[in-house]
Amino acid sequence: MPASAPTAPRPAPWAEPPEPPRPSRWAALLRTLLPALLIVGWLTVAGVGGPYFGKISEVSTNDQSSFLPESTESTLVTNLQGEFRDSEAIPAIVLLEREGGLSAADRAWAEQAAAAVQETGLSEGEPSPPIPSEDGEAIQIVVPLPDGEVVDDVEALSALFEADRPDGLQGYVTGPAGFTADLVAGFEGIDGLLLGVALAVVFVILLVVYRSPVLPVLVLLTSVFALSAAILVVYWLAANDLVTISGQVQGILFILVVGAATDYSLLYTARYRDALLHHRRRADATRTALRGSVEPIVASGATVIAGLLCLLLSDLASNKALGPVASVGIVMSMLAALSFLPAVLHATGRAAFWPFRPRYDASGRDRVRVVGHGAGSRPTVDGRGLWAAAARFVARAPRAIWVVTTVVLLALAGFSTQFQASGVEQSELVLGESPARDGQEALAQHFPGGSGSPVVVMVPTESLDRAVEAVEDTDGIAGVVAVADDSPSGTLPLGEDAPPPAGPFAGAEPTEAEGLHQLRATLSDAADSPEAERTVRNLRENLRAADEEILVGGTTATNIDTNETSIADRTLIIPVILVVITLILMLLLRSVLAPVLLILTTVVSFFTALGVSALVFNNVLDLPGADPSVPLFGFVFLVALGIDYNIFLMSRVREESLVHGTRAGILRGLTLTGGVITSAGIVLAATFAALAVIPIMFLVQLAFIVAFGVLLDALIVRSLLVPALTYDLGRVIWWPFHRRIEP
Repeated sequence: MPASAPTAPRPAPWAEPPEPPRPSRWAALLRTLLPALLIVGWLTVAGVGGPYFGKISEVSTNDQSSFLPESTESTLVTNLQGEFRDSEAIPAIVLLEREGGLSAADRAWAEQAAAAVQETGLSEGEPSPPIPSEDGEAIQIVVPLPDGEVVDDVEALSALFEADRPDGLQGYVTGPAGFTADLVAGFEGIDGLLLGVALAVVFVILLVVYRSPVLPVLVLLTSVFALSAAILVVYWLAANDLVTISGQVQGILFILVVGAATDYSLLYTARYRDALLHHRRRADATRTALRGSVEPIVASGATVIAGLLCLLLSDLASNKALGPVASVGIVMSMLAALSFLPAVLHATGRAAFWPFRPRYDASGRDRVRVVGHGAGSRPTVDGRGLWAAAARFVARAPRAIWVVTTVVLLALAGFSTQFQASGVEQSELVLGESPARDGQEALAQHFPGGSGSPVVVMVPTESLDRAVEAVEDTDGIAGVVAVADDSPSGTLPLGEDAPPPAGPFAGAEPTEAEGLHQLRATLSDAADSPEAERTVRNLRENLRAADEEILVGGTTATNIDTNETSIADRTLIIPVILVVITLILMLLLRSVLAPVLLILTTVVSFFTALGVSALVFNNVLDLPGADPSVPLFGFVFLVALGIDYNIFLMSRVREESLVHGTRAGILRGLTLTGGVITSAGIVLAATFAALAVIPIMFLVQLAFIVAFGVLLDALIVRSLLVPALTYDLGRVIWWPFHRRIEP
C-alpha cells in the first residue's frame, strides 16, 4: 500500500514571516500618531470625568419608596398623601427617657427643647408636643424634617437635644429620618474609601503577578479612565432623570468597572506579551494581540451587558437602574482595554514589562508542546509550570476529575436551601454602630413598637366607619387616628377608646381630600419587624373585606411590597438571563452542546457559592437574613462574569482545536489561559470583596457571594471541571459542527 504524502502542519495563529517587510513612511507615521491620539483622548476623558467622582452622590437616592413601581399599593398611598400635606417631610422621633420616672424638670426641659426646634427652623412644620409614655419613664417628640440633607438635619437635631440636657436623662433620635441618616452615613465612604481600597488591592495583586512596577500602573490607569468615562455618562443620565441610582448601584458600578476593565486588560496583556515573543516589531505584536483579544473581550462584554440589561425587566427602579448603569461601565471597560491599553503598551513596548522583558525568539518555538497526539492515543503536555502540570493531571483522569468535582460542588450547593432571602428589618441594614437602632430599641420599651412609623390607610368617605372598625379588629394595632387639619395636633383619635370630641378635639373632623380620608394606625411591634409585616398583611385583608378601594401604605407596607416585587423579579429575570447568555455562547463557540454544558457548570457554581454563603451567614456571621435582591444580584454577576472565564478559555480552546485537534486544543488552551484566568479571577474577587468596607448588609453579603463564587469559578470550575469534562467528551463538545474539527 503506497504511503500517503506527508501533510504540512498548519501554521500557528501567531506565526510571522521570517523577513517582515518594512512599513512605508505613511504607515509608520500612522502607527505612531494613532496611539498618541488615543492616549491624549483618554487623558481628556479622565480630566473631564474625574471631578464627577465626588458629584455622583448628588444625583443618587436611598429612599426605598422611590424604587417601587407606580402601580404598587404603597406607592399609590404615598402619592395620595400629597393631597393631605404640602411637604415631603420625613418624621424623626426624639426619645427622652429616665430610668425610675421622669421629673417635672425633665418634662419642662422637653417642652422648651421642642419649642426651640420650631424656632431654629430645623423642622418642616410644627413638631408634636411632648408625648409621655404610660410608664412615666419616657417622652417622645415627632419632628418633621425636610427631605434634603437628612444626615445634617439629624445631627443638628441630636445636638439640640444634647445641649444642657438634665443629668441622667437619656436622648435618642430615631424613626424614619434616623434610619435614613444611618443608611446615608453608611454609604459616605463609597466615593473615596471603596475606590481606594479596590485600587490598592488590585495594584498589589498585579505587582505580584507581573513582578513589574510599570505594568500594574498602566492597567490601573486603564481601569480609572474607564471609570471616569462611565461616571461622566451615568451622572448626566441620572441628572436628567433617565435612570434612578442609589448608593448600592453607585458602589457596584465602581467595583464592576475596576474589576471588568482589569480582567479585559489582563487578557490583552497576556496576548501582547505572548506576541512579543514571536514578533520583533511591537507594531506587529500589537496587531496580533488585538486580533486574538478583540473577539473574546467583545463577546465577554456583550454577554455581561446582555445579562445586565435583563434587569430592565425588573419592577424595582433600583434593580432596573443597575442594568443600563452597569452596562455603561462595561462598555467603557471594553473601550479602554481595547484602545487606551494597546496604545500605551505600543508606546512603551517591552519596557512595560521591566525588569522581566519578553525577548523575541527568532526560532519560533512553541512554548506549549503537546505529545502523544495520534490515532488511538491521548495527548498530554510536555513542559514545566503549574498549568502544564494541571493539563497533564486533566489528561490522566478526566472523567474521575469532573465527576468528583461535580459531586463536591453539588453537595455544597445543597446548603443553598438554607439561604434566607425573605427580607431583613430596616434596623439591621446598617452593620456596626447605629444610633437609630439604639433609639428604636429604647422606644419599644416605653411605647408601641410602631410609634413614629404608622400604617397609612386611604379610605373612601362612605367606608370610614367600616374601615375604623376593621383596623381596630386587627391584632397588632395599638391605636388609630384620622388626619384632621382643624385639630391642634393635626390628628383626631378614632375608635372605641377614643376620647369624646371635647376640649382640644371639640368640633374637629377628619380631613377629606379627593373623596378620601387618611387614617394612621400605630403598630404594636416595630414597623420593620416580621410581626409588623404579618399585622399589615392581615390588615389589608380585613380592609379589603370592608371596601376593595381601601389602600394601605406606610413604612411596613413599603417593605412588604419591595420584598414581594424583588421575589417576582428574581423568578422572572434569572431564566431570561440563562436563555440570553446561552444563545450568545452558541454564536461565539459555533456549538450547541458546549454552551449548554458551560451554562450548567456556571449554575452549579452559583448554587455552590450560595450554599457556602448560607453556612457563613447563618453560622459564622450570625446575620438575620438577606434582602430578596441579594440572590438576584449575585446570580447576575456570577453567571455573567463567570461566563467571561468560559469565553476566555473556550474561545482559546476552539482556536487551538482548529490547528491541533480538540483534545490537544483543550490542553493547550488550559495551559495558555490558566494564568490569565486565575489572575483575572483573583483580581475580580478582590475588587468585589472591597464592597465589604461599606457597612451595609446588602453590600457585605453581595461582596462575599461574588468574591467566593468568582474564586470558585476561576480556580476550580474553569481549571478542572470544564477542561476535564470537555476533554472526556472530545470533539463531540462542538456538536452539531463537531465533524469539522479533528478529535
